[in-house]
Amino acid sequence: MTDVPVEEYLCTRIRRAEQALMGHHEAVLRGYGLTMTQYTVLLTLSREGGMSGAQLARACGVTQQTMATVLTGLQNKGLIVREPSPVHAKVMIAAPTEQGQRLLDRAYQEVIVLERALTDAFTPAEHASFCDLLDRATTILARQTPKPE
Repeated sequence: MTDVPVEEYLCTRIRRAEQALMGHHEAVLRGYGLTMTQYTVLLTLSREGGMSGAQLARACGVTQQTMATVLTGLQNKGLIVREPSPVHAKVMIAAPTEQGQRLLDRAYQEVIVLERALTDAFTPAEHASFCDLLDRATTILARQTPKPE
């Protein structure tokens, strides 16, 4: 495959698409005082309800240490509350505050504009096919990733 220019490699195209997506989201979210991870946490809590830091770390694909920092920042901004779990007193459960939910709702309205623009760029059949291809690529990427021992 050495005769294929690097800009035609699938991984290069996936990386460029991911960089463009993240750049867009980060620019939009900056206007709301949020990082991508903070936004993802608020979105996850809004959809899933209260969750522990460990659950959120897994859901957002970050370490527990990173999540602890993110949760502290969100709590300091008044965007989440953390209360002891009714099951395990040492486990803190995070949930969005009303202020956090309002901020998320406003940010989401701007972020979803890109989703709609991307969806509108394809016919329904192309959209379905593109989603299937991306899902297949994601499965292969995950399968090829070395697991920690």
